[in-house]
Amino acid sequence: MVIASVSTRGVLRIHSRDKEMVRLGSSAGDIKRLTPEAITRGVQTLKRFATVARQHGAEVRAVATSATREALNRDEFIDRVRRECGIDIEVVAGSEEGRLIYLGALHALPILTKRALVIDIGGGSTETVIGYQGEVAYVHSAKLGHIRLSKRFFPDAVITDDQIEMCRRAIKGDWTPIFQTLIAYGFEYAIGSSGTAMAIATMTLARQGKRIPESLNALTISRNDLLQTIATVVEARTLEQRKALPGLDEKRADIIMGGALILEQAIIGLNIQELTMSGYALREGTVFDTVQKQRDIDEYHHLSHLRYQSVDHLCDLYRVHRPHAEHVKNLCLRLFDDLQPLHRLADRERELLEAAALLHDVGYHISAEQHHKHSDYIIRNSPMPGFTNDEAEIVATVARYHRKSYPKKKHEWFTALSASEQQVVRVLAAILRICEGLDRRQQQLVTSVRAVYTDQSIEIFMTSPMGLPDIELWGAERRKGLLEEVYGRKVRLLLHTM
Repeated sequence: MVIASVSTRGVLRIHSRDKEMVRLGSSAGDIKRLTPEAITRGVQTLKRFATVARQHGAEVRAVATSATREALNRDEFIDRVRRECGIDIEVVAGSEEGRLIYLGALHALPILTKRALVIDIGGGSTETVIGYQGEVAYVHSAKLGHIRLSKRFFPDAVITDDQIEMCRRAIKGDWTPIFQTLIAYGFEYAIGSSGTAMAIATMTLARQGKRIPESLNALTISRNDLLQTIATVVEARTLEQRKALPGLDEKRADIIMGGALILEQAIIGLNIQELTMSGYALREGTVFDTVQKQRDIDEYHHLSHLRYQSVDHLCDLYRVHRPHAEHVKNLCLRLFDDLQPLHRLADRERELLEAAALLHDVGYHISAEQHHKHSDYIIRNSPMPGFTNDEAEIVATVARYHRKSYPKKKHEWFTALSASEQQVVRVLAAILRICEGLDRRQQQLVTSVRAVYTDQSIEIFMTSPMGLPDIELWGAERRKGLLEEVYGRKVRLLLHTM
């Protein structure tokens, strides 16, 4: 956990740091299920973190990575955290995790004008990111983590040569194609972030008899020094021997072998000559991302820059009819704002509605028939930097319900959402359905809308230069049922007269 604030000049001020080795994904082999013990450890730790954060008056944002995103029972963990800690966990894709890590490193080191490679070895995955001028050029998330590999290859008290060689082969087999891509992109600066890199750096200083500073940020270590330190880890075949290694935290002794071998293969496979440590990674990147999104919302009251880039890219890729999509978006946002006292949703949900409105017709790229289902499929299976997995799923589901059937319990993707997410989908889809109907001919004949409501009804007033737009009125009338169902009020569509 990091509690921090960001100045108007973009400087991070750390108020508090805390860390606990929960080892959420500590099951053997691939991380398929979170154990009850791991879930309880996670919940208890988050309770403590949330208490400290709220004592500081901090907004809480919780990001979950590989252990949670891969677990078949992740909803059990997420629901318990929401219920017992009052925290909504965002499950991020590997590509989004990589972007946030790069964002953290970007604020820790002077790499804005350099083509930089960032390597972040976590418990369940390793992210490799190449960034330049503040933008991610390439990101890859590999299922190579220090806990995952240590559990898989080194479960016994004594480690053998065969186990080490098998682990090395597995890393090479998984990473070799990625190394080729990273080399093709090219980089002039290699950065290591998070636990394993910091542990090896600390051990290197201790092995050389040097003072270990409070912060390792910007410390640069040569290839030979790193490989020599990793060799001392490889030679320590028992847990006691590893615990005795100078500079190594005892809590990391049982998992350092897996992490050290990952770093070793990255250094060799990418021909890294020196590695610079970044004191900032995912946590700090998340802080900067949160602040930047809020600034975008406050300043522009629409999709943050990165999210808009993601949506804009999909619109271009799938040749969305932009005048129609933009017009439906504008109508949706006006209705969202007018009905806010009823739905009580915030700017985050407003952004998701904006994205769904712009993308609701991407499915036409596959086929006009059942295009709402094709839109769902495309959004759900496309990289969307700036959106968490959960947010992308909400956008996809809202787009899916812009026409035809209402959300139903028999729909697999809808029922997979939490109860609160299902309600968000129902509200946003209800608005989108009406606004899509109001541009039935895709000629923007309904120029604006406004909504007023009473305890019994919602009245939506349309403005149109051509008088009563009968086709658009018909289109919206057919799709108003979900809005009536959500609010328990009759919906009336009326022509606004000047």
